[in-house]
Amino acid sequence: MKKDIEISIAKDVHVAAIHEWNEEFLSKEWNAYVINNRTAPIDMVLIVSKGYDGERKTSVMRHAIGVVAAKSFQKIEMIQEEVLSLDNEFFVTYYADSKIYEKRFLFEKNSVNEHSLSEIPLLEKKGIFAK
Repeated sequence: MKKDIEISIAKDVHVAAIHEWNEEFLSKEWNAYVINNRTAPIDMVLIVSKGYDGERKTSVMRHAIGVVAAKSFQKIEMIQEEVLSLDNEFFVTYYADSKIYEKRFLFEKNSVNEHSLSEIPLLEKKGIFAK
């Protein structure tokens, strides 16, 4: 039953926005990544993303990534420049240690910009961690 399902808060799993070069389009773009900084893999990774700000909102995107190996990362999606003026939420759910974990990550509006970049471990690229 529902009362028997225990959902724990995710630890050592992060979402980051990375500003990187796209060879296909010959331009820089923002990409969201899920980062598994745990010493064990995470399985059945599901991510729901959306942008919002009062009356404005984006479509809800759903991503099924599957397994993210220990101390590794996977690209979630490209973040269009137009939605950076909105709050961008990534709700991450995964299975590990025989439990379900979840956490809501948020890039506040206008927080994803080149002036806020810092080094992102594991990716070894400059980016911004979601709160």
